[in-house]
Amino acid sequence: MAPQKKPVNISQRITSSPFYIMLYVVLVLLGNAGNTTVIAVVGQSLLQETGTVRSSDVILVNMAFSNLMVSLLRNTVLMVSDLGVEIFLSRDMCQFMMGLWVWVRSANVWSTFFLSAFHFQTLRRVAPPVINLHGPRGPPLSLILGFCLIWSLNLIYSIPAFIFSKNGNENSTETLMLVSSTTRPLLGCIWDFPSAYSGLAFATSSMILHESIPICLMNITNLGSLCTLYAHGHKRTVASQGEDAPVVSRIPAERRAAKVILALNILFISSWGTNVISVNYFNYNRGQSTEFLLIIARFVNMSFIAFSPIILAVGHRKLRAFIKSVLSHMI
Repeated sequence: MAPQKKPVNISQRITSSPFYIMLYVVLVLLGNAGNTTVIAVVGQSLLQETGTVRSSDVILVNMAFSNLMVSLLRNTVLMVSDLGVEIFLSRDMCQFMMGLWVWVRSANVWSTFFLSAFHFQTLRRVAPPVINLHGPRGPPLSLILGFCLIWSLNLIYSIPAFIFSKNGNENSTETLMLVSSTTRPLLGCIWDFPSAYSGLAFATSSMILHESIPICLMNITNLGSLCTLYAHGHKRTVASQGEDAPVVSRIPAERRAAKVILALNILFISSWGTNVISVNYFNYNRGQSTEFLLIIARFVNMSFIAFSPIILAVGHRKLRAFIKSVLSHMI
């Protein structure tokens, strides 16, 4: 009897297509270069400021850092694997990397929501923020506490991923991964929960805590920001010269910021939704469109990380100036 031919998985299919490889490499490099640029440019402006640090810029650096970590620790590794480099990690390294991937991806989701929440809170202020010129220079304590909560709580949540994973083999099939990541085993690492129910419980809690809740909160804060801007717009026409002038004079800038944040959230939600639909179709249907949807899931999973720096550059003055300077020297 002839040996049974092993089915071609999504990794092999993408590796055999020059178009997929080229597109994948472009998206990964765009995400790495774009988020590094955001960190460098905005971070440098924060270090050069002599007055109070802009909290919004600190949040942008945190979000870009989380994007870069996901891109470097996962997407870049996937790109190297798809280029033909076969890497199979040991059990200990698989436990470390699987936990690390869950940690940075979960923190990335909440860091994205944090930007929306901060802008909504900023718009709700009825007066300009009080600036203490003689106080310590640095971000507010509440902002530092928020960052600590995001990274520490998600690290605690990812502990099961550090424990319940192992190294598989070449015949490991594509299975459900967590936090809307890809559906393929990565570097030979697979989940190894004690039972199917415990794995399902962790995947379900991951979907609720790090997908559904932050995305619902993004929608709520964005809607609240738009309503607040609408109310301030009416106030501006009535009290353009009154005591509310310092507040209403910021409306054009806040409106531009709201548009940028709205575009970021739309991009995040659309990439998340497309990926979830594709993954669940693969897990429960496996019809004729499975291969196509898995390919879609692979690329939309990177779209937010790749294109969010471009959206930020549209609304951030110093990023725009840096990009114009680079382009002028290239032309």
